[in-house]
Amino acid sequence: MRRTIARPARVAGVGLHLGVPCTLEFRPATAGTGVRFQRTDLAGAAPIPARAEHAVLTERRTQLGEEPNAVHTVEHVLAAVHALELDDLVISMDGPEPPIMDGSAGPFFEALRGAGVVEQVGGVPVGRVTAPVRLVDGESVYEAVPADGLSLDVTIDFPHALIGRQQYASDVTAERFARELAWARTFGFVQEVEPLRARGLIKGASTQNAVVLDAAGVVENALRSPDEFVRHKMMDCVGDLALAGVRLKARIVAHKPSHRGTVLFVRALQASMKQEIQVLGIEEIMKVLPHRYPFLLVDRVLELEPQKRVVGIKNVTINEPFFAGHFPGHPIMPGVLIVEAMAQVGGMLLLGAIPDPESKVVYFTSLNNVKWRRPVKPGDQLRFELEMLQVRGMMCKMQGVAKVDGEVVCEAEMSAMVRDR
Repeated sequence: MRRTIARPARVAGVGLHLGVPCTLEFRPATAGTGVRFQRTDLAGAAPIPARAEHAVLTERRTQLGEEPNAVHTVEHVLAAVHALELDDLVISMDGPEPPIMDGSAGPFFEALRGAGVVEQVGGVPVGRVTAPVRLVDGESVYEAVPADGLSLDVTIDFPHALIGRQQYASDVTAERFARELAWARTFGFVQEVEPLRARGLIKGASTQNAVVLDAAGVVENALRSPDEFVRHKMMDCVGDLALAGVRLKARIVAHKPSHRGTVLFVRALQASMKQEIQVLGIEEIMKVLPHRYPFLLVDRVLELEPQKRVVGIKNVTINEPFFAGHFPGHPIMPGVLIVEAMAQVGGMLLLGAIPDPESKVVYFTSLNNVKWRRPVKPGDQLRFELEMLQVRGMMCKMQGVAKVDGEVVCEAEMSAMVRDR
């Protein structure tokens, strides 16, 4: 099941690099729309998908989109989104850069978790690394190998007595992110301040929203952990890896990672990894459809693009209750039940695009151009493929076919409406 938030959440403050005040609001999004940034201070600005193809290689931060419709320093926000495995989300901003808050991803993570994470119908995109991937960008070196989940092993090396060489490894889960990474703050050095500000950067930085180091140690602040530095770099990696737009399955080792290097690495991963859609099993289907035995006629949903296309299957066995009385001795699935199964798959297509599907029900209002091409018998696997033809409010029209072994056995056009259950 895809994930979004139950209700909006808001944070406000000043951006780190551009120094511009910004109110950021997380908003729930429809299944299948992905994670997008929306500049509300620019009239008619198009949403910016949080994808590596929209990233611009810039200094000291991750930028999405080209000026003027661009968002800067999005890595902390995306780290929180990625850790909570949110698939659909609108991130509304009335400025060019999220507020830096305390310099960590913690405030964004807590805002999202406080908004409530909810599931909604839709195939989850999974990116699986199937062979080693390696990328070198300057001093940054990345390697990825196959794994069942996402784990990171990050090493940094800075010529400062409080940092030096630090290494940290962890699986990326919401619980471990909250405990080990979310609170780690961005850091910098006193000698960098003037050169960076001369280039138009760190205008909003202070010793209260960043760990600033001089030769003697931390200026006007204190470390939350001796290895806060490497934990922050790992958190940055989590945010930049979100730009893959999938749930990554890989073990990634990063030596001296940078924002530029991680974006390039994500693009390399996208070019090589196997992308698949996580199917919806019977438990997910039963969260949406009101039908139960013996009238639940969908076993699995293989593909689902809400309000666009759906593919589902029904395994036909001799144990189906209707075979006891429908042509005994010559079992054939009733044609009306083939159409009913097709309609149930179509119900997933429609309910997958509305909030709170558990409180709704789909009523089919008409059938047109129904044709049966050949009998369906025990042992067959029915594959239903439906496409949406028209949507008007809570009314829709769709077209579908049922196939067995690639051969069409039934086809129909149907209209339906959604009503409160």
